[in-house]
Amino acid sequence: MENYLNENFGDVKPKNSSEEALERWRKLCWIVKNRKRRFRFTANLSKRFEAEAIRRSNQEKFRVAVLVSQAALQFIHGLNLSSEYEAPEEVKAAGFQICADELGSIVEGHDVKKLKIHGGVEDIATKLSTSIVNGIPTSEHLINERKHIYGINKFTETPQRGFWVFVWEALQDTTLMILAVCALVSLAVGITVEGWPKGAYDGLGIVLSILLVVFVTATSDYRQSLQFRDLDKEKKKIMVQVTRDGLRQKISIFDLLPGDIVHLAIGDQVPADGLFISGFSVLINESSLTGECEPVNVNAINPFLLSGTKVQDGSCKMLVTTVGMRTQWGKLMATLSEGGDDETPLQVKLNGVATIIGKIGLYFAVVTFAVLVQGLFSRKLKDGTHWTWSGDDAMEMLEFFAIAVTIVVVAVPEGLPLAVTLSLAFAMKKMMNDKALVRHLAACETMGSSTSICSDKTGTLTTNHMTVVKTCICEEIKEVSNSIKSNHFRSAVPESAVKILLESIFNNTGGEVVNNKDKKIEILGTPTETALLEFGLLLGGDFQAERRASKIVKVEPFNSEKKRMAVVIEFPEGGFRAHCKGASEIILAACDKVISSNGDVVPMNEPTTNHLRNTIEQFASEALRTLCLAYMDMGTGFSVDSPLPLQGYTCIGIVGIKDPVRPGVKESVAICKSAGITVRMVTGDNINTAKAIAREIGILTENGIAIEGPDFREKSEEELHELIPKIQVMARSSPMDKHTLVKHLRTTFGEVVAVTGDGTNDAPALHEADIGLAMGIAGTEVAKESADVIILDDNFSTIVTVAKWGRSVYINIQKFVQFQLTVNVVALIVNFSSACLTGNAPLTAVQLLWVNMIMDTLGALALATEPPNDDLMKRSPVGRKGNFISNVMWRNILGQSVYQFVIIWFLQTRGKAFFHLDGSDSDLILNTLIFNSFVFCQVFNEISSREMEKVNVFKGILNNHVFVAVLSCTVIFQIVIVEFLGTFASTCALTLQQWIVSVCLGFLGMPIAAALKLIPVGSI
Repeated sequence: MENYLNENFGDVKPKNSSEEALERWRKLCWIVKNRKRRFRFTANLSKRFEAEAIRRSNQEKFRVAVLVSQAALQFIHGLNLSSEYEAPEEVKAAGFQICADELGSIVEGHDVKKLKIHGGVEDIATKLSTSIVNGIPTSEHLINERKHIYGINKFTETPQRGFWVFVWEALQDTTLMILAVCALVSLAVGITVEGWPKGAYDGLGIVLSILLVVFVTATSDYRQSLQFRDLDKEKKKIMVQVTRDGLRQKISIFDLLPGDIVHLAIGDQVPADGLFISGFSVLINESSLTGECEPVNVNAINPFLLSGTKVQDGSCKMLVTTVGMRTQWGKLMATLSEGGDDETPLQVKLNGVATIIGKIGLYFAVVTFAVLVQGLFSRKLKDGTHWTWSGDDAMEMLEFFAIAVTIVVVAVPEGLPLAVTLSLAFAMKKMMNDKALVRHLAACETMGSSTSICSDKTGTLTTNHMTVVKTCICEEIKEVSNSIKSNHFRSAVPESAVKILLESIFNNTGGEVVNNKDKKIEILGTPTETALLEFGLLLGGDFQAERRASKIVKVEPFNSEKKRMAVVIEFPEGGFRAHCKGASEIILAACDKVISSNGDVVPMNEPTTNHLRNTIEQFASEALRTLCLAYMDMGTGFSVDSPLPLQGYTCIGIVGIKDPVRPGVKESVAICKSAGITVRMVTGDNINTAKAIAREIGILTENGIAIEGPDFREKSEEELHELIPKIQVMARSSPMDKHTLVKHLRTTFGEVVAVTGDGTNDAPALHEADIGLAMGIAGTEVAKESADVIILDDNFSTIVTVAKWGRSVYINIQKFVQFQLTVNVVALIVNFSSACLTGNAPLTAVQLLWVNMIMDTLGALALATEPPNDDLMKRSPVGRKGNFISNVMWRNILGQSVYQFVIIWFLQTRGKAFFHLDGSDSDLILNTLIFNSFVFCQVFNEISSREMEKVNVFKGILNNHVFVAVLSCTVIFQIVIVEFLGTFASTCALTLQQWIVSVCLGFLGMPIAAALKLIPVGSI
């Protein structure tokens, strides 16, 4: 079976599956009882094609707009353009001078002419009653007026489907429809022949069973849809930095309004359409909107920013002009949201299993019907009544047909693929509570198979709460403490050196010191930037005063490739100065001068260089993150378009930043090792810092290798093949080094790789990995969009929790498949063999529908929602090659099926003698006993299925409230069916002795299951 599944249903990958693969498996699933339900949690390919058509249309539209705006620029410079635009009265009455449609046409159409007519960005800000410095006023009345005129930043979503929609979809089941028709015919014939109410019992029994199945199925599906809805809301939560009332604050993108001043940085998603106010080196990736991969330069000449695009480089301030469904992104998102997630490989595989068993079941159903009908004909021939047919004969034929259809109901395990989504929905909801947001369904099950985790150091293995604890300024090493007075530190350092140090810290930064909405000073930026700015403030520096003292004319944002950041400032009296900071050894190599102990700039000689290098190594060996700060005076001849020089800098000093190891990380790494998962540290930090932390938390062992990115890049394919399995730490790595490592682990070594990332440049590695894990706090929107799971607390221990849940999902579905296939096999063989050998079926249509519900919806609820336990992380990972239906499962399925079949067959052939049944109702009592024993076999088999290999199946059973509730409901309802609903279910009340024997026969399956688990089989 596994080979068939791999050949026909194995093309679908956990991520990035081709459209052909998604189409192919759908065509192979031709035995489907309910298409709406079976394919509910699969991708809507037609909607995806529609979204792609919108992208192509956008691409052409924006290409034309850009060409037109470029042509317009050549004509409008120097022209005196007069405005013919008049704002509508409603807009004027609200205090604005421009309407939403006019704003939309300027940005979406890249209309330079209209922009100039309206007086440029500053005049548009005035017309929007906002300030490009202080932002919009936040009084409730003014905010509501703004919403009324310009709309809100929300996209049209598919409305939440109500419970009755799921009831209607459950009724679309073809086999249930056929049974409903049978029930109606049965009612009509029964009432005609036997009168009311006696003639209606059989038909009403089927109707009530159908309604029970439909309502239980609809309730389960509805609850599942609510869970996915909640998760979708979490996925769309994006916070942005804005200025309102002159104060910086974080707000949800859904609260943005035209007139808002948004601060964008590298890796951010542009949250609405808008205009560039100020910024440096801004490159925008518009591929999500237009399909074009080439980034676009955005500046004062081309100031148009489109919602949904990504900041690939640089930072800027933006004026929001258009929001929500008035943007092209809004229209595209409305279509994309209907496209759905790709189906997971497990879903597809189980669709394959359902198809195979469905074909077998259909064959058995046809043969069973033929045998039963042939038996009726034989009897009538024998009696000589084959030419006369009564209502009873018609009813019997109808019963045979209903049994055949019900065999198909039981045989086609529609619940198998749906159990995957049920288990995933349950796991994803629980993982949210454990600080992990799953963006793609497949990641949940793939994480359970992971064999390797490549983790960042900063913020994932460490706390990301950074502070400067040591410095080497003016060639002297000093310790820094938050308790020291700034004048004490300053007195030990020449004033000229302090002045240049503060100038470097406050100008060459991606962070800011601002007043927040509580009117308190707040430091914004990455943890590294925050640590430096805190150090600057500790020295008595004034961020705003330093910024006013000079003008920043060029910024080179931090880049993972160059591992440095640089700015050029212009002084009021003339002259330029470049400030540079970054990886200590790289910046130090660019320096040829240093500030001496007396504050003078002196040439750097060999002893000085060695002293600084030793300082870097000393700091790194203490697990400190080191940064080197440098500057260069550039005179008056610098041009903004010129590249910054790479050599000739003066070293200001080296800072050592402490970033403590997260509590619990060492234990989590040990858990991964016991689970057969290799943990590798991949960091851009200094190799000595990386090694010190890796040893502390147990990643770097005696036999492991620590390597630097530049050395890794130079290795040949043969050397890499030898080296990669031993690599435990990669320092000074670039994003492409990480990508190369991941690619080799996946393709050459067949590992299932999980990778963490937080920066924009990590996107290729996150995309390449089997599971991309983005950081929720430190991660950029670009990284999050490329990821499969977002680690909301940036904690490595949460990654281990995700792996545990992934394993739990995989094993829970295996348990459910084992349970359901056992019921399938027994129900098919029992009814088929009985029909062939005795001429009647022991289980009626109503009884089979109840059995179907036990094994389908209720079984999935009980087994697919089992929470994870610590023992899961003591197993070896499944990896890439593991068979889903393992030898262990086949052993349990076949052993339990044989036992159950023997019990049912014994009752059929020897039951009357065993129970001393000889009255007129002996057949009815015997069939009730068979039905009751069969159901209790499933009840106890469900308990045995909690563990596929362990004998103790009761461990933790009371902690799983869903399992206990489902099992209790099954037993209670079984008692009700047998004792009180006999008229409808073709059963009769049993004696206490008969109940005890039925339950004991079911219970005997548990020691049988325990004995089976002692039989050794291969793990494949």
